[in-house]
Amino acid sequence: MIRRTKRTLSKKLSFAKSELIKELSKNFPNFLKKDLTKLFDIMIYEMKEALKRGERIELRDVFTIEPRVQKARISRNPKTNEKVDTPEKKAILFKISKNWAKKINEKK
Repeated sequence: MIRRTKRTLSKKLSFAKSELIKELSKNFPNFLKKDLTKLFDIMIYEMKEALKRGERIELRDVFTIEPRVQKARISRNPKTNEKVDTPEKKAILFKISKNWAKKINEKK
């Protein structure tokens, strides 16, 4: 189990919003924390709204997020082997760029 200390912050798989804002304010001291928080909120809101509209989000050389529609189908309940109608639903496809994947997977 990884202990969550300041030294292992970069080794964690997830960030809390407050931790991310703290890191950004440390790296960019000219910006106020409240401005970084507002910028982050606007960015997340716009990404969420774009996905709702069915648009693709692309941050060049970082990642892409794309909504996909899974068609309605007849599936099977594995426990009872009974056929079940599964309605159409939306899913999100997340793809990381090759450059970032290399940076993440390289050993130091």
